[in-house]
Amino acid sequence: MKKSISVNKKSRGRPKKKGGVYPVTAVRLPPALGAAVDKWAGSQPDGPTRSEAIRRLVELGLKEKGK
Repeated sequence: MKKSISVNKKSRGRPKKKGGVYPVTAVRLPPALGAAVDKWAGSQPDGPTRSEAIRRLVELGLKEKGK
């Protein structure tokens, strides 16, 4: 007996998450604060993206608060 033709069925619903494992947290920054974050990021040796710069600055702030 011949094999039946396989049909790729489309899955229903929302597609699975792509990207990071952490939930997205949106932050609104005034233009002056955004420029300050960009300036700080530019002064770093590895030149992080704005998102990475914000993460690092939050971590620095939390470390300082604990002292």
